Amino acid sequence: MAIYTKTGDKGETSLANGQRISKADARIEAYGTVDELNSWIGALRAEVRKPTSDLSLKGKEIDEQLQWMQNKLFNLGAALSLAPGEWVTAADVRQIEQWIDAMQAVVPKQHAFLLPAGNETVCRCHICRTICRRAERRMIALGSPDEAMQLMNRISDYLFVLARYVNFVCKEEEEAWKQ
Repeated sequence: MAIYTKTGDKGETSLANGQRISKADARIEAYGTVDELNSWIGALRAEVRKPTSDLSLKGKEIDEQLQWMQNKLFNLGAALSLAPGEWVTAADVRQIEQWIDAMQAVVPKQHAFLLPAGNETVCRCHICRTICRRAERRMIALGSPDEAMQLMNRISDYLFVLARYVNFVCKEEEEAWKQ
């Protein structure tokens, strides 16, 4: 099977239900942004898995959590493409909340707004977080279901807390915003 179908040559694509729509449609923008986030999370995973990472044994656990999220983001893309099925659940949201709670139990209490800065892994966390927020905004425009919106919100929260956690584990100072 050839990768090129030529069906999108005039600026249209198909949704999972077969409907043809413009590649500039808000729905395509939403799941395209989710796909972009998924790709950046893949880059974050590559950073976490580096043997030179200061994350020691936690790197494998973080990698597994991020891989789980990548699968859920594929599910979300399917849902945004109008594929039938239950793709995102309240249990998915609760799973992410458990990971957030575990990391927050370790990092120091936050007393200021933080700059998105740190080592390479921390910076990738923040890039993923901001793309996640953009995907969330695109999904709001579509009126996405509550569970899908909650999933994106929690993934963003997770990525913020993960950045703080990585800074903590790597003994890096967080940079507070200075007015």
